[in-house]
Amino acid sequence: MSKRNIAFLMAVVFVASIMLAGCGGGEKKPASTGAANVLVFAQGSDPRGLDPAYVDDGESAKIMTQIFEGLIRYKPGSTELQPLLATEWTTSPDGKEITFKLRQGVKFHDGTVFNAQAVKFSIERQLPPSVKEDMPYASFTFDGVKKVEAIDDYTVKITLEKPSAPFLANIAMALAAPIVSPEAVKKYGDKFIENPVGTGPYKFVKWDKGQQVELTAFEGYWGTKPKMPSVVYKITKENSVRASDLMTGATDIMDGVDTNDIKTLESKGMTVIKTPGMNINYMGFYTFKKPFDNLDLRKAISMAINRQQLVEFLYQGQAKLPNSPLPDFIPGYSKDVKPYEYNVEEAKKLLAKAGYANGFEFTCITYSNPRPYNPVNGEKLAAAVQADLAKIGVKMNIKSYPWKEYKQFLFNAEGDAFFYGWIGDNGDADNFLMLLETSQIKGSLNASKYSNPKMDALLEEGRTTLDPAKRAAIYAEAQKIAVEDAPWVLISHSLDMAAHRPNIKGFALHPVGIHWLDIVSKEAK
Repeated sequence: MSKRNIAFLMAVVFVASIMLAGCGGGEKKPASTGAANVLVFAQGSDPRGLDPAYVDDGESAKIMTQIFEGLIRYKPGSTELQPLLATEWTTSPDGKEITFKLRQGVKFHDGTVFNAQAVKFSIERQLPPSVKEDMPYASFTFDGVKKVEAIDDYTVKITLEKPSAPFLANIAMALAAPIVSPEAVKKYGDKFIENPVGTGPYKFVKWDKGQQVELTAFEGYWGTKPKMPSVVYKITKENSVRASDLMTGATDIMDGVDTNDIKTLESKGMTVIKTPGMNINYMGFYTFKKPFDNLDLRKAISMAINRQQLVEFLYQGQAKLPNSPLPDFIPGYSKDVKPYEYNVEEAKKLLAKAGYANGFEFTCITYSNPRPYNPVNGEKLAAAVQADLAKIGVKMNIKSYPWKEYKQFLFNAEGDAFFYGWIGDNGDADNFLMLLETSQIKGSLNASKYSNPKMDALLEEGRTTLDPAKRAAIYAEAQKIAVEDAPWVLISHSLDMAAHRPNIKGFALHPVGIHWLDIVSKEAK
């Protein structure tokens, strides 16, 4: 070999060694996507945070379900309750005291012991005087909790001011009620939201914001050990990119399936899961300020939107037309409630009655990513509604934001209207209708800032009534008011959809929008 060739070969080897050194080294690298021992789940947005007390979105809940556990949880496929960190519970005859026997031998990811004091700490941080304004679920999850007592190391008693029909279902939610490590909260302070420590099957490793969240199997887990050693939640905003990554094997599971991608995914051997969605997709009005403090104006906009066409063409039939905020399988749903029907001419008359005979202009904010209740994303939905409103002389300006930023703009009531939705947490009618309760304005769940004393009274009555038939009658009346007052335009109940590669076994969507990855396996290709 000539000296020139030897020199060239040495140069190549040198460059390659530099590249390998950069890729290898002694530092542990993030789990590699596509690896046999790594399960990769692609979702459309970053979590807003990983402390269950401070977030209220599904992107966060999906990840936190792997990290944290509550006293009880829902059974797979239903909202029936089953033990988790509590092995059993009893309720006093007057419905005001609930006593939980706790599981022994459980440890948090930081090695500290789970016990009654940890439960007391986790709940009391969301009760006065410790509760903070940016704890969105605290008010309805723990409203009416009078006292939390550690009777002994493994017995906790919660005393309520009055009976609460949805209380047990509320504390089974993935948000707000999971038990956190008291020592970790004290250690990280405000940064606990980025350093979560629970008792779940997976423990937190790192969060590369905008890219991925990495988890690893918790070796000290009390239950059946997870089937996969590592899990990566990969953040991929675009629906089409998530679908492409799934088909190429760069990811294993995805949610937020675009209706336009279903046939392609299935033709490539991917499994597409479709289940009835416990959700509502809606356009909301800020009812506390002009111009939408005017009921006639809200009715006019409602009647100008062709909801049937949105379901058939925008969502290609992968959704249902709602007549109530409640999906029809929720106990208390009323089939007799009738929303304002599509009628362009009547919408024009109402527009004139409201003082806008020549039309008007308003600003509506939306989100740029897909959501389980709106898989096509907020921008496409807003554009379709914008076209409908133009037919009655109304100009709707659209402002779009990424999901994480969007939530703050929504909280600040930017613009005049907004697109939003809700994924049911527990299968109880109260969980949907409380979004229209005055008390939820401060906590941000009532995004329309709608207030009606009659609605408030009905919801309070529904909570404290334990007879199911009486509760159903109460919620039927509440649904009627919700539709007639039109704080929302009810767009659709979306099917819950996800897709996975053919070698993924055990994955399922839960009606409340979460999943458990510890039971999922990845077979060799």
